Amino acid sequence: MKKVAVLSDIHGNYVALDACMEYCREKGVETYIFLGDYVGEFSYPERTMERIYAIADRYECYFVRGNREQYMLDHRAGREGGWSDFDSTTGSLLYCYGRLTEWDFGFFENLPIAMKITFDGLPNLTACHGSLESVYEKMLPGEARTVALMQGCETDVILCGHTHIQNNFFKERKALINPGSVGFPLAPLSCGPKCQFILMSGENAGWRGECVTLDYDEKRVIAELGEEKLDRHAPYWTKVTMQMLKRSGVPDHGMVLKRAMELCEAAEGTCVWPNVPELYWARAFSELMEN
Repeated sequence: MKKVAVLSDIHGNYVALDACMEYCREKGVETYIFLGDYVGEFSYPERTMERIYAIADRYECYFVRGNREQYMLDHRAGREGGWSDFDSTTGSLLYCYGRLTEWDFGFFENLPIAMKITFDGLPNLTACHGSLESVYEKMLPGEARTVALMQGCETDVILCGHTHIQNNFFKERKALINPGSVGFPLAPLSCGPKCQFILMSGENAGWRGECVTLDYDEKRVIAELGEEKLDRHAPYWTKVTMQMLKRSGVPDHGMVLKRAMELCEAAEGTCVWPNVPELYWARAFSELMEN
């Protein structure tokens, strides 16, 4: 029986990644598919990348690019401007960027947006982060665009991430599988300090998937956010991160950012990312997270 772990959206949470890998080792997993967003808003992104390279050296691995890696590449090429330190919108991105090495950028550059994966005697798989065409697009279950992408895909099984929501969607002979997020699972609001992935077992010319949700040492992650002073680099983004690690049922970063931009637009007539003043982050955080 072929065992394949599918992991996505680590976002730099190497402590959660360690918990997933320990589980996989106990299960005898020898093959891994990673669906992008290796780095993000957590402390010490270099520790996540060190683990990624160690896993790649030891096991059969497949990697695709996520939108976070695309951000880093675009910023390096001068296509992603307006990032500032001490800024809730982009401070964590800039912190992460400053910790990456030339090797990391080379690794990101060589990652495909989507790839076909074949295993002897089993249905072929297609892996992507967002969609088959873009790292930014979300393949949401049931939507017409998702169905069209599935129908146009060469393989019957498609693996995607980006939404941070663990689910399976079936349409005729096609299956869309999202493993959720290692670093920040959403269900659909934060499900607290958990990590998620999918363990696929291939036998009898078919695949069977097991949705895995695990605990990990979130207190260590919170302490390291303090060590690195992420609350100074990205004040309200980090406050949201901490709240999501401490309790379930709280809004995620996207919800708070959206509200901050709405407040900014209402007050100033326009609001274009990444220019979201801290004033509106503060109001959005107070409105959504403190009530």
